[in-house]
Amino acid sequence: MPLLLPIPSPVAHADYAALEWQPLLALVSGYASSSVGCEGILALVPSTSEEWLTREHGLVTELRLLLEEQVSVPLGGLFDPTQLAAKAQIPDAALEAPEFQSIARLAHSIAAWQGLLREPSARLAGKLPGLTELSSGLTMNLKPLAESIERKFMPDGTLTDDASPELNRIRREQEHQQRVIEQSLRAALRKLSSDGATQDDVITIRGDRFVIPVRSELKRRVSGVVHGASSSGQTVYVEPLETIEQNNELVRLLEEEQAEIHRILVALTRQVGTHAYALTEGARVLARVDTLQARARFARDFNCIRPLFNPDKLLLEEARHPLLEKRLRANNGLIIPLTLELTGSARQMIISGPNTGGKTVTLKTTALLAMMAQAGIPVPAATASFPILTAFLADIGDAQSIEAALSTFSAHITNLDRLAHLANSHSLVLLDELGSATDPEEGSALAVAVARFFLDAKAWALISTHHTSLKVYAANTPGVLNAAAGVDERTLVPTYQLRLGVPGASAGIATAERLGLNPAIISAARERLGSQQVDLARFLDKLHNDLAQLETERKAAREQQYALNQERKRLEREADNEIRKQTHELEQKLASLLKEFEFQIRENVRAIEDRAAQQKLSKEAERRMTRLRREFQESFNQTIVAHRSGADEGDLNAQPHLLRHISPGDKVLLKAMNKIAVVQREVEKDVFEVALGPIKMRVKRDELAEPKAAEKAPSQTPLEAVRKQKNVVVTVTNANTDDIRMEINLIGRTVDEATEELEKYLDRAFLAGLPRVRVIHGHGAGILRRGVREFLKSHPHVATISEAEQIQGGQGATIVELRQ
Repeated sequence: MPLLLPIPSPVAHADYAALEWQPLLALVSGYASSSVGCEGILALVPSTSEEWLTREHGLVTELRLLLEEQVSVPLGGLFDPTQLAAKAQIPDAALEAPEFQSIARLAHSIAAWQGLLREPSARLAGKLPGLTELSSGLTMNLKPLAESIERKFMPDGTLTDDASPELNRIRREQEHQQRVIEQSLRAALRKLSSDGATQDDVITIRGDRFVIPVRSELKRRVSGVVHGASSSGQTVYVEPLETIEQNNELVRLLEEEQAEIHRILVALTRQVGTHAYALTEGARVLARVDTLQARARFARDFNCIRPLFNPDKLLLEEARHPLLEKRLRANNGLIIPLTLELTGSARQMIISGPNTGGKTVTLKTTALLAMMAQAGIPVPAATASFPILTAFLADIGDAQSIEAALSTFSAHITNLDRLAHLANSHSLVLLDELGSATDPEEGSALAVAVARFFLDAKAWALISTHHTSLKVYAANTPGVLNAAAGVDERTLVPTYQLRLGVPGASAGIATAERLGLNPAIISAARERLGSQQVDLARFLDKLHNDLAQLETERKAAREQQYALNQERKRLEREADNEIRKQTHELEQKLASLLKEFEFQIRENVRAIEDRAAQQKLSKEAERRMTRLRREFQESFNQTIVAHRSGADEGDLNAQPHLLRHISPGDKVLLKAMNKIAVVQREVEKDVFEVALGPIKMRVKRDELAEPKAAEKAPSQTPLEAVRKQKNVVVTVTNANTDDIRMEINLIGRTVDEATEELEKYLDRAFLAGLPRVRVIHGHGAGILRRGVREFLKSHPHVATISEAEQIQGGQGATIVELRQ
């Protein structure tokens, strides 16, 4: 099964080559983090499934949120594990070390992705529903598998000595045996060196056996086995008789080591096999994420937007061809976007203008962006809306074919016939220079007939032309629009600006003159040009000049508006600084009042003569003052932020005076009547039905408040509840928090001793009003930790328990929240 599933409901027909689809995909794939993601981008095609398109664009939007928050998406270990997973499920199979390391990196990446979705940052919480659903099948935690593999391998791929106890034992014996052999060979070397029989005072290895070098002519003086000679033949390598058995033992240990390594690899492979499905599913999710991230990165770099889909509108505002933009960026060229609009009642546009006016770019940009939208890729535009198309049909460029013996005109006609058979109301048809490459009069008549055919077929069509008859056809035919593309008259650089509603002048003679054609030829051409055509060209030139002047005035108005906006922002900044200053002063004054209030409370407590009562009231007062200080600070901050941002208008989270959470059955206070009512249901947003006795009424959220404290059920601590029981007298001794530490150390106790001591400590801590304590039990074998935590789970004073942070002891300690 492939890692990435095929695109559902691909378009039936698309002229990918003419519309530069593969170069576009190559550009986007360059943003992928892995070869798998790159392949996924290169396999994209436009789809007609609206459900798939909605999901893909939603997922890309969520990836863009991750990029904006600078969240690192863990894709460094991504590869296709399908074959390795299948191999790992074969009985007694053993993966290689590099394969294990790849699996470990992939498992870490999958686990990191799971963690990212499980605990997103506060700014991303609840904003990644699509990615969460996409990853919902990843339920197994692969981090233990990755750590198990990493513990067994060195960075170079060799197994660590601690990969198994048996491997550790064998390698220790190998080291011992090597020292014994080396000592024996050193003794032999010292004995032989005095006789001049040895070549070098070194020990070497030949075929897993330790040997010593001996001069060839003296080899018979050394009793042993010869294991080869040097390349010059002057030295032979001899294994002395006294070390043969020692070497044999070393070889046996090496064989045992290889057998144990194989056993470890088989066992580890079996472990990978049990996680095969989770690894494959995780890789499949990360591969999807990589293709989404590549599109999100492309969208960020090219300032793209999420397109809309509307069956009756094809709209582009400030659209740019991404490949052209990339080329212009590289050459520091000016990027001028285009704007066009077709509707259900006007689906055809005739684009005219000079040869270098950008008509072909307009056609290609429109089609390419529509294809990108239907492939789940954001489009470079300010606004983009498309119908969902089933075909992208194009006749663009020189269609001459020498192999097929077709002229340019014949090839165009053949292609037009193909397009005519395929086009329908869900097709986009692009015809470049319609009616060219033949007699002008016949070409003009043929061009109008072809345009009329596609209009009757209700196809969405963009047609570029130089024929005046097509411009007249557009002006006189309902459902057809005229548009003019042009060039800068001074530089002859295409402006790529599309002027909607007016035809463009071809300006062939003027263009030829600016390009330097012989003046005599230019003069003769103008003399032969009919007066009607001259008048039409002059009218169009005047019309375009008027439009250019209007655009200049609009630009000046936009600049003035920009200056006004800048001035408004400056004034807002000054006002913001003044508000910040006043807020700081107010906060200081309120803090001073709070301190004075706390001082008065403490003085009142000290005035109580009963020592026990004084201690109790002191702790209760401190606890309540701390809570009130925190709640006041939070409310103060919320109110200030809401006021400054304007969020207190219609935002419950920014309006602390409103009830935030109202559910059926809740008791609420009706402000207008000062009566307690019961919530029945939420009728609509911020409007609730409440019951006041037998009377039911509808009220808005801001008309409700929390019931008064006296009307609520009184809350009491467990200690107060016990004191209220008949015939029960509670005396609190040694309950001063100054005498009770915030932690207890149980290291070295048995489970029974620890729980007995812990129970006494918890009673004293609870009576002293401590909110939380730390229980230190150490790491050890984990027996004490498990016993202590099981005891804490059922203790009546304990609200919650959690493992301590690393700085507080990690697994060696437990944080206990006490009931208040």
